[in-house]
This record gives sequence, structure tokens and C-alpha cells, in this order.
Amino acid sequence: MRKDYLLTPGPTPLPPQVQEALSRPIIHHRTAQYRALFKRILSGMQAAMQTKQSVVMFTSSGTGAMEASVCNLLSPGDHAIVILGGKFAERWQALCKTFGVAVTTIPVAYGEAVDPEQVRAALKQHPEAKAVFATLCETSTGVAHDIQAVAAAVRPTSAVLVVDAISGLLAEDCRTDEWGVDLVVTGSQKALMLPPGLAFLSVSEKAWMLIEQSKSPRYYFDLRLAKKALADDDTPFTSSVSLVVAMDEALKLILEAGLPQVLQRCRLMAQATRAGVEAIGLSLFAKRPSNAVTAVNVPAGVDGKKLTKHIQDRYNVTLAGGQGEMAGKIFRVAHMGYIGPFDILIALGAIELSLLELGGSVTPGEGLKAAQAVIGNLSPVGTR
Repeated sequence: MRKDYLLTPGPTPLPPQVQEALSRPIIHHRTAQYRALFKRILSGMQAAMQTKQSVVMFTSSGTGAMEASVCNLLSPGDHAIVILGGKFAERWQALCKTFGVAVTTIPVAYGEAVDPEQVRAALKQHPEAKAVFATLCETSTGVAHDIQAVAAAVRPTSAVLVVDAISGLLAEDCRTDEWGVDLVVTGSQKALMLPPGLAFLSVSEKAWMLIEQSKSPRYYFDLRLAKKALADDDTPFTSSVSLVVAMDEALKLILEAGLPQVLQRCRLMAQATRAGVEAIGLSLFAKRPSNAVTAVNVPAGVDGKKLTKHIQDRYNVTLAGGQGEMAGKIFRVAHMGYIGPFDILIALGAIELSLLELGGSVTPGEGLKAAQAVIGNLSPVGTR
């Protein structure tokens, strides 16, 4: 018999309440019943995103919300600044180019976090920039950027700040209104504990002004249509009804636990993971590690691709490998959402055993002991 353990940074495991909700009979999306449900989840998302701004939902992956941000804010020929540092930051650059937006990039080495002074300098050099695109958690490298400091650099200017919080929301603190972030985008398949298929954007008044001026082509992702439908607690197009029903259950779990507790739990899980891998003798890739996912350097003499495959095939534990130029060089362990402390211990045990079996030099149990010492500080509320 096979029992699988999913510790990838999306999709993440689903709580039983969410699984049950997904199995319910479907309801119609143009009814008072659905509108009440939709209104409730958008209110819940405002709490999760720490904002009183409008929250818009699309039936899409998080990349759909990223595309919506670009094509709604900017016109062909406009100028934007993109903070690099990983595969998903580079997606902002690609989307801007797709819509004819001139891009100035802020180079950031993989594994490093941006220096907010670089952002301030880029805005001073390019005062015509209408938007700055940033990433809360760069999933491909395990880096958390200091969005509070980036926002402080952008806020005094005419530019809007757009943040990809697809993997970072509810793992890293993201105080949308307090920090002055104009657009935050996120997706359902990370710390929100749902399957892929829903994307959300919070939109400030400063951003809405740009949206009304944009001349970029848009149809399905037209935020003006979404805003108009919101007046009736509705969507302009058919939404993924069953995912919305399940979203209601996920948000109940999150809000009943409390946002500070959710963030603290994820922080402790990340600390346990980092303590465990370092006790095994491995090193962290990220210089400013995220609480959403830990990126670990593959030790010398071990094939990184073979390692993650071995862990999955032999121990039924699915971790994420490196992407792009990092393929085979790092592996990634997620610790967000419904991933629990015993999942982390199982993952660390599978890593230890697999390294031994692939010829690595490991003392079995050292990673588990280090992680258990941290997990001992974890509140029992909301644990598996």
C-alpha cells in the first residue's frame, strides 16, 4: 500500500474539510446562494491579504493574475521596473515584454534578496516608470524579499508597486495597506490549501487610476469588468464554483486559527526544516530564506535530479527540484498551508535515508533531532 507525502511549494496538501467541500453537489453561479458565498470569500481574502482594498478573483492559475496586473496597469510603450532574482521574477519581465512595455531590470543573483536601495536608485533614474514589479517569496530560490522596505522606496513616487505573493501569502507577512502595496496577486494552490485554479488580486485606488488609463488589449482579464461585477457580488464570467465552495472552508480554517498564528506556525515549520537540513550537513541556498519553502544545496557527489526522484520513488515523498539553471543543484521543501510538523519529519527522514543510499555521508537521525527541538515550540492549535 502506498501513502504519499506532498511537500512541494504548490500544489500543497488539502485539509479534509476542503476535500469534503470539493465533493459536494455543484451549485449555479448566478444565484443568491452563490453571491452570498462569493461575497464571504472575498471578505475573507481581504483579511488574508491584510487589506480593505477591492479584491478581484479570476478562475486561473496565479500567472493569470500576474498577466492581469500587467495588461490592466500599463499600455504599450509605458515603462516598468522589474526586480529579478529567480524564475518567477523573470515571468514579470516576460509579461511586460509581451504587452510592449519597456522594462528596466534590477539584477539580483539567484539566492540573494534585493537591496531596497537598488529600487530607490532605479526609480530616481527612471521617474517615468509607472510600475515596479516585485516578488514576496521567490519560489524557485527560496528567497524572501523585504517588501516592506521596497514599498517604502516606491510609495513616495508616482509608480505603483505590484507584488507576486502567490507562494508567499500566509507564509510571509504581507501588510498590503499598512506598507502601501498597490497590487498583490496570489493563487489558491499554496498556503490557501486549495487545488490550482483560483487567482486573487487586491487593487488600490492608485492602481485603479492607471487601470482606467491603460490601452492594452484585454478581455477575460479586464479588471474593469471584474470591478463592475463586484458591485453585485458577482463575476463577469463563469467561475470555478466547486473551488469557491472549497475556498470558503479553507478560509474558515485560516481565520479561525488567526492570521498571526498561521504566520507564526509557518515560521516555526521553516525553522524546523532549516535546522534539520543543516544538521544533516547540507547548506541553504537562499541568503534570506523564506518561510514558505526551503531551498537546499545538493551535496557534492550527489545527482540532484536522481535524489528527488529516489525520494519520491522509494519513500513516496514528493519534493521540488531546482528550476532552469538550478536544476539538479538544489531541492526544495515546502512548509506552508496544511503541511504539518510530522510531514517535515518524514521528509527529513526520507532525505537522510536517500542520501545514504546514494552514497552520501550522513549520520541518520541528526536532522530529525534538530527539527524536533524546534517543533517542540509549536502550538498544538491547528497542527495535524
